[in-house]
Amino acid sequence: MRKLSKPASTRKPIAVDLFAGCGGLTLGLQKAGFEVVGAIEIDELAVRTYKANHPNVAVEKIDIQRLSAIGLMRKLKLRPGELDLLAGCPPCQGFSTLRTCNGARRNRDQRNGLLWEMLRFTKAFRPKAIMMENVPKLAGHRSFKDFCDGLQKLGYKFTFAVKDASRYGVPQRRRRLVLLAGLGFELEFAPESRSKRTVRTAIGNLPRPGKSRDPLQNLPENRTSKVKKLIRDIPTNGGSRRDLPKSRQLNCHTKTDGFSDVYGRMAWDDVSPTITSGCFNPSKGRFLHPRQNRAITMREAALLQTFPRSYVFDVSAGKEAIALLVGNALPPEFVRRHASSIFTVLSSRSKVNG
Repeated sequence: MRKLSKPASTRKPIAVDLFAGCGGLTLGLQKAGFEVVGAIEIDELAVRTYKANHPNVAVEKIDIQRLSAIGLMRKLKLRPGELDLLAGCPPCQGFSTLRTCNGARRNRDQRNGLLWEMLRFTKAFRPKAIMMENVPKLAGHRSFKDFCDGLQKLGYKFTFAVKDASRYGVPQRRRRLVLLAGLGFELEFAPESRSKRTVRTAIGNLPRPGKSRDPLQNLPENRTSKVKKLIRDIPTNGGSRRDLPKSRQLNCHTKTDGFSDVYGRMAWDDVSPTITSGCFNPSKGRFLHPRQNRAITMREAALLQTFPRSYVFDVSAGKEAIALLVGNALPPEFVRRHASSIFTVLSSRSKVNG
């Protein structure tokens, strides 16, 4: 484990990633200048993917509710107050609008309680700063208010807002709740970009599936002839099934006015829709390639999430499993921008206190 032998003014600030997933948050923190020294994740495939891309980070594969915060702190050879940043994204399915029928049904998903694990680790580690991300709906949940009250009682000054990742260098619409907190000091969000990255800039230069040396790009599709014909008929560059006469649509599509993005194409010069765990399936949203008659590949989905082309995913796990990892990940560039803002404040305080 890493020893803090260097003076605070000369070493990189250190971070721990809770609910690490396949490593999007860690990658963003690293790109912002943090050294991630520890991570926690329960899912086997996510852990394998994380380790393949972040071999120098100590990963605990365990249910976070069973992990001693003090035990992890000792394992990382840290004392209370030495950790610069505690970051995490508690699994958000329990707060999602879709799962609760737009709020019409009370949600008792047990994952809602994982928010308290961040507070438990905060009490033990006493980090200088905290960054937490989740779905926008969490902001109206009682547990979030209680979480914020808990931070305040521990001496943290916090701010939170719903931010669209497309305004922070990510070529997709993705609205997320972001909370930043400093122990006795305030933090600010990164400034928004004046321009947006587009689908074209993210995936426009990739070889066609089957023509690439990248196995993630080459994962095949399996469609019926009827669905293949429907996809061919969708107009290119932003077209939708709604552009077709009803006689050429699937029966199930003619019976609903909702989910208009289903079997829609992305537009080259716009951002993509939110990349979800169903991003390989055109029946789940606007996931058709702008020009080619297919859904986006898993490499294209990862690039729209701002993972680099070199990021490793185990293709033997299958497209559905990879889509779950990619769709649930935090966009590294979105993380990098806000983490860079934290990095600047911590560096400034370190120089003053050093």
